[in-house]
Amino acid sequence: MATVVRENLGLLNDKLTVKISKDDYFPSFEKKLKQYGKTANIPGFRKGMVPAGMIKKMYGIGIFTEEVIRTAESELYKWLTAEQPDIFAQPLPLANSIDAIDMNNPADYSFDFEIGLKPAFEIADTSKGKFTFNKVEATAEMVNEEVNRLQIKGGNMTEPETIDNEENVVNVLFTECNEEGIETEGGIKKENSVLLKYFSTPLQKSLMGKKKDEFIIFQLNKAFEGDKLQMMLQDLGFEKNDSAGAEKFFKATIVKIGLIEKRDLNEDFFNEIYPGKELKTEEDFRNTIKEDIQQYWNNQSRTQLFDQIYHYLVDETKIEFPANFLKRWMQANNEQPKTAEQAETEWPTFSNQLKWTLISDKLTIENKLEATPEELRESMKQEVMRYFGQMNMGNDMSWLDSYIDRMMKDEKQVETTYRRVSTNKLFELLESKIKPVEKTVSAEELTAMQHNHHH
Repeated sequence: MATVVRENLGLLNDKLTVKISKDDYFPSFEKKLKQYGKTANIPGFRKGMVPAGMIKKMYGIGIFTEEVIRTAESELYKWLTAEQPDIFAQPLPLANSIDAIDMNNPADYSFDFEIGLKPAFEIADTSKGKFTFNKVEATAEMVNEEVNRLQIKGGNMTEPETIDNEENVVNVLFTECNEEGIETEGGIKKENSVLLKYFSTPLQKSLMGKKKDEFIIFQLNKAFEGDKLQMMLQDLGFEKNDSAGAEKFFKATIVKIGLIEKRDLNEDFFNEIYPGKELKTEEDFRNTIKEDIQQYWNNQSRTQLFDQIYHYLVDETKIEFPANFLKRWMQANNEQPKTAEQAETEWPTFSNQLKWTLISDKLTIENKLEATPEELRESMKQEVMRYFGQMNMGNDMSWLDSYIDRMMKDEKQVETTYRRVSTNKLFELLESKIKPVEKTVSAEELTAMQHNHHH
């Protein structure tokens, strides 16, 4: 009869020894042999008429070894199901040798497995933490930029004869050449669209008044500056910081000139952008845009506040781990096996992620924050509406319910939505338990905070 013996190896780390006798695995081995005998296709024998001795000689060793190992693993998982130790991941097999498994001498066998146990812990009290709500105020400049963007997005492209405006979109054929404009044999030749205002000021002046098929010759680092130079280098196939590439000469031949005529700020345009709101005046339009911008930055501020809460909980909650077991698990349980050095390097990030998983799971269970099917549907609906809200879909939304029905049958979509809804619930709960100090910051400052910490 099979048995499982548990032995402590160290902090939150145990060994399970699974012992099986001949009676545990031999009957299933003999049954498998008979099944092979009925289905095996061996030249010279009719199906199902292959002698048992030949089947055993040809397939026996593999079947025997497989049944011994399968029985040991089966007994292990029976024990885990019955005892329900709170463990990390799956048990790791220790150095078990299968060389001793001998079909001709069936015997008792034992196999060792290692398990890592989840620790008991108390979550840090967020009411004792210091948090800041970094608020960005929607400015008139932001509103003007968004109005301009919407006017351009909804505008019509025209094709003027000459370049006469920094907003001109210029289709240019870039041809690598020397300083005199002689084409480089085997050099780069690529067409690209560039806003005139992306060129350096001297180049903009040189291009003013130019028409289709006219050209200018320049070095890249004289034609573009800063991030625009990096962008053009990459577009032309260089690395963005390639200093040698930046010094190359190009002949830029004008293929086409374009200019977007901005939309007029009238009632039709307002209601195209905000269908159903019946905006009448430019003031109403700008106020609505300002509200949207403020809402966007408020959401960004909350996300940054949530990041502070995350760091407080991870940094202040004390949790011990079976580190050696988990590092070995990191090495063994990946599509691309990791070395011990790689596991050691990745351990700090991995352990923080694991710590957050334990904390968030505990908070979710204790506060019953699981997402209901109704909440999943509503969240999916809001996501779809946000996506299609960028288009004019009209008033007929009868298709939406059937669309959500299909999404609810997509396991990956449901899992993603569940994680989003439950995480939102968790942070809303945590937010309700703190009293952050409000501080006004610029959009650039808040964005920098988010780039420094992203989870």
